[in-house]
Amino acid sequence: MVLNYLIPDAKNINLGIPSSAYLHIPFCRRRCFYCDFPVSVVGDRKTGKNSGTIEQYVEVLCQEIEVTPVHGNSLKTVFFGGGTPSLLSVQQLKQILTQLDAGFGIATDAEISMEMDPGTFDSQQLQGYRSVGVNRISLGVQAFQPELLEVCGRSHSVSDIFAAVELVRKVGVPEFSLDLISGLPHQTLEQWQESLETAVAIAPTHISIYDLQVEAVTAFGRQYQPGAKPLPTDEMAAEMYRLAQQVLTSAGYEHYEISNYAKPGHQCRHNRVYWENRPYYAFGMGAASHLQGCRFTRPRKTREYYEWVQQIVKAGGVWDCPQTLTSEVLLETLMLGLRLAEGLSLSTLAEQFGKQTLQQIWTCLQSYYQQGWVEIVGESGKAIALDAQKLPPKGRLRLTDPEGFLFSNVILADLFSELG
Repeated sequence: MVLNYLIPDAKNINLGIPSSAYLHIPFCRRRCFYCDFPVSVVGDRKTGKNSGTIEQYVEVLCQEIEVTPVHGNSLKTVFFGGGTPSLLSVQQLKQILTQLDAGFGIATDAEISMEMDPGTFDSQQLQGYRSVGVNRISLGVQAFQPELLEVCGRSHSVSDIFAAVELVRKVGVPEFSLDLISGLPHQTLEQWQESLETAVAIAPTHISIYDLQVEAVTAFGRQYQPGAKPLPTDEMAAEMYRLAQQVLTSAGYEHYEISNYAKPGHQCRHNRVYWENRPYYAFGMGAASHLQGCRFTRPRKTREYYEWVQQIVKAGGVWDCPQTLTSEVLLETLMLGLRLAEGLSLSTLAEQFGKQTLQQIWTCLQSYYQQGWVEIVGESGKAIALDAQKLPPKGRLRLTDPEGFLFSNVILADLFSELG
């Protein structure tokens, strides 16, 4: 059993009151060829209504929720991720939310999000989800071309996508996001533009764009080498990123995070908790929580997760965390905060990590500033003209859009090398 921890120094971490919870629902009809998440395949005919495996998992998940110590006030965001949470029955979802509410309380205006796949729910089921509190749906579309869905190993068709969109509109879900993937095998720039324009025509309040990452443990990892055909070249992948930024911002979506776009006022409140490095609860197989300065990843395999839950039930819900690893805090703050369009506050960085560290960061970023990938902006959001290497006392450090975002991994790798 592997349990991962990170305990930063209290001075340098947000030890605030958690008001968010992530719940991992690991079940899928089949495993997509790019997926390295902790999931359990139940087949096309199994759902929460007829699967003992799903039923057992919900019971164990609720046990974990029940014995988890309360560190704060009521929950303002709840996110069901997976896997395919829409394989849960309405009663099972209600059971989990009831357990959460009993233990932590759920605010009346809470954002309750649920990842769903086309073809896994009907109108009655969706109405049931709405009736128990779900008010935001993230629909896993990935592509609008049948040949690309087949390449990915997706279980739904293009017609399933449009049927799911109609159900969402019919039921009146107030917040609705589409997920798309770029950089797929055999994917062309023309196909990518078609997917973007189709998503814009559907007009969800939010769109998430993910560049394919080929992980060694996946089917794609066994079939393809990163950067080799039939995968798009690095140059083509970069063009896809730039095209997404152009198409979506022109359509009125704000590019508020590296991979996320939203209509004004419709950013995902839950995901901002992660990017702002705030504390949150997490429950379920492979889920990672951030509480009291402790990052904790649960076992990724079902049997080990069940055994771990039984251990904490016997222990009364308390487990120990190892002590401080301070150097990780700064790197994590940079890695998460620079994903956001507004970036990081210079004064907050100086307060948390010291002016000397801030200057070290800026020295490392000089070449990227000269390239136009990094900038300092004032309260108005406009870039500040800097005098040589001298930083202003106030302002925000951010990556430029799209080039800074596009090369964020290069920039962060340099920071990690310098500061790690």
